[in-house]
Amino acid sequence: MPTIFTHAVVPLALGLAFGRNAISPRLIAAGMFVAIAPDFDTIAFKLGIAYADQFGHRGASHSLLFALAVGLFGAVVAPWLRTTRWRALLFLAFCTASHPLLDALTNGGLGVALLWPWSHERLFAPWRPIAVSPIGAGFFSLRGLAVLWSEFLWVCLPTFTLLLPLWVWRRQRQAGAGSTIAR
Repeated sequence: MPTIFTHAVVPLALGLAFGRNAISPRLIAAGMFVAIAPDFDTIAFKLGIAYADQFGHRGASHSLLFALAVGLFGAVVAPWLRTTRWRALLFLAFCTASHPLLDALTNGGLGVALLWPWSHERLFAPWRPIAVSPIGAGFFSLRGLAVLWSEFLWVCLPTFTLLLPLWVWRRQRQAGAGSTIAR
């Protein structure tokens, strides 16, 4: 799995690219939280639930159905998030779904139950460039640093590079609108 830092990059980058008029700071924060949330399933280890179980790590909480459920909950609390119901649903479902999609790109683990409950099969992407993160204290090691570098190269850098043109365009448009008003 990528680290919690990297899972939060997707909503943060989208928020920066689209701006606070499109994605409120509360919605960005909620997006960062739900992008990390599927890994709360690691509590299953403490409860004696096996990794490969459908409710184990990378199981049901890493499914598209879970992402949709999170998005639907977001639609319910959209006024508190200071956004529309549709925007909350789409943004939070996308941010949640980004988690298992990134996990599927890692080079370790058992894959993700993306299609749960219709399939219990754990899936990986055909191309897996992201180094899998050690769970627990093993993260604070040379391997943990190697994982962060891998995530920077394969997630952070491409995400911000793809969204940079949108951010530049939005800023130029805002600057142009400001100069038009000044005239």
